[in-house]
This record gives sequence, C-alpha cells and structure tokens, in this order.
Amino acid sequence: MRSAADGSTRKESGLAERDEATARLAACLPDALRGASTTISKVSVGLSGAGVYRVDAGGGAFVLKVAGASGTDEDWRRKVRIQQLAADAGLAPRIVHLDEERRAVVSDFVADRGFLAIYWDPRTQDGALDQLGESVRRIHALPVPGDATPGDALSFLAGASAALGDGFPLPAFVRDAIARVIAEPPPIRDRAIVLSHNDVNPTNLVYDGTRLLFLDWETAAPNDPWFDLASIAVFMRMDSARCRRLVGAYEGAPVTRLPAGFEYNRRLMAAMCGANALRMARQAGHPGAAGDELLETTPGIGELYQRLRAGELNLATPAGMWAFGLAFAKASIALSDHAEG
Repeated sequence: MRSAADGSTRKESGLAERDEATARLAACLPDALRGASTTISKVSVGLSGAGVYRVDAGGGAFVLKVAGASGTDEDWRRKVRIQQLAADAGLAPRIVHLDEERRAVVSDFVADRGFLAIYWDPRTQDGALDQLGESVRRIHALPVPGDATPGDALSFLAGASAALGDGFPLPAFVRDAIARVIAEPPPIRDRAIVLSHNDVNPTNLVYDGTRLLFLDWETAAPNDPWFDLASIAVFMRMDSARCRRLVGAYEGAPVTRLPAGFEYNRRLMAAMCGANALRMARQAGHPGAAGDELLETTPGIGELYQRLRAGELNLATPAGMWAFGLAFAKASIALSDHAEG
C-alpha cells in the first residue's frame, strides 16, 4: 500500500528532475537570455534525436535546438556551417548563439505569416509559387562545402525498403511503388550537384511577411537540384500547371515541359518518404497490413492532411506514420502511372 510520503517523494523527485533538465537547457543559452523570467518550452524532438525548444526571454522569442547523441562533433559543426550560410543569405532564421560543447544552436523565432494560405488562395498562388521557386534557386546558389557527403535518395529508399523486410505485411501496392522506382533507370543528370536543403516540406517553411525562410537544415547536403523542387511539389500536391510555374520560377523563364529529372525525383521522393514512414511505423510497433488495404481505397495525401487537421491522426503515433507511408506510396504510383501514360 502506497503511503502519502511515497507519493510526495516521487512528486518531489519529478520536480527536481524537471528543474535539472531546465537548468541544462538554460546553460545552452547566452547570458543575455538567462534570467528568472526566461521560459523554455519543448516544441518537438526530431528523428535525429535533437530536441527543439521555444525560448521566451528579454522580450523576444528564440528557438533552441540541442543535437541528439548521434553523429560526431564534426558532423554537427558542418551542419551549423551550412545553416549559417543560409542564415547569412536570408534563407534561414538568424543564428544568435552557438554552444559547441553542448552542440546547441539558438536562433530567432520567426512567426509564420501564413505562406500556405497564400499558396492555396487562387488570387495569390502564382506569386507564392514564384517566391518558392526563386527561394530554392537561392539555396542552390550557396557554396557546396567541400567536406559534405552527397545525399543519395535512391540508396536511402533501398535501405528503408530492406528495413521493412519480407516478414512485415505490406499492401501489394506499396511494394510495387518501391520496386518501380528502384528498377527505373535514373535519367541522365543535366545539372551540376548543388547544396540542397533535402527536406523542403510545408513544416519547414516560414513566411515572415516578406521573405520565405527554411527551417531544419539537419539533412542539407549536396544533391541533384531537382530533388528539393520535387519534394515540395509532392508535399504541396502540385498539378502539372503548378509544377511548371514552380520550375519556371526556379529557371527564371517559363517552361512548357517538365524536366525528366524533376519528374523522376517526384516519384523517387514520394516512394522514399512512404517507405521511411512505414519503416518508422514498424519500429514503433505497428503490426502491418490487415489485408484489406487497396490502392483504390487508401486515402491520398490530401485526405491524410484533412485527417491530421481534424485530429483523427497524429504523425507521432504508429497509426499516423502508417497512414502517411501509405499515402505517399500511393502518390508515387500515381506519378509513375502518369509518366508511363
């Protein structure tokens, strides 16, 4: 039987642990942001294990990101150098403090002024696409670090597929989506490798009212320039006309036909995101396919977003990861069928 003293001790222990954790985070801040009125609130934990926190101090708002245990100190320094390049170019929030010992970065918190609302409004959509394409072009104009390892989405897809294994039940259309992309010969590269963000999705876009800024430079690395454009095109469910507008803004001139590299990377990116989400769902304990998941009845990306907004799904859960993976695998099939037709 528990005593009141036991409960009180556990409560005091929990408070002490929270106080200790807060103190560790506060130690990552510059002196000017430490004080009795400073508040630190967790925002999220990334796939790499990095913790992200909002800091309110001195009348301002900031973001503290503390790297996870994975990766070396040199990896962290390389990522910070890339983030600093982007910040200096006005493509990422300003960095206000670095703590190399704790592998922590403090940057400005930028309130989003609703880029997605601007994009989905027919009256302002073309302007949003133009700004997005031009902003990605500016990312790709940044110097490529000599010590950066190039990204390889196809190898990542193959690795995620292997991690799913033959014993994990998947809908037939998912394995078909992955197999199609892996078997497809990549088009001849017509562009030089550039410094890519490699995770351009709506959650990493912030519009401050004038500029479009990019968050989370964790996976930035040299890559095919079409990958960033293909990624945002898939996430924002762009049809062919919107894709042409996006690519035209990136190129600085209208295009009448979408480049083969862009089309290929759309299929690759959708399959890669799908396979990776399903891998994460499996690792989180999802049992796999129940046997009734069909391509025709599986919700697409649009319906997935609706269910997320309605609170019916949570991407942090196995069920949410599973639904995300199926939706993106379905998108890859649709893009593949369109190309083959």
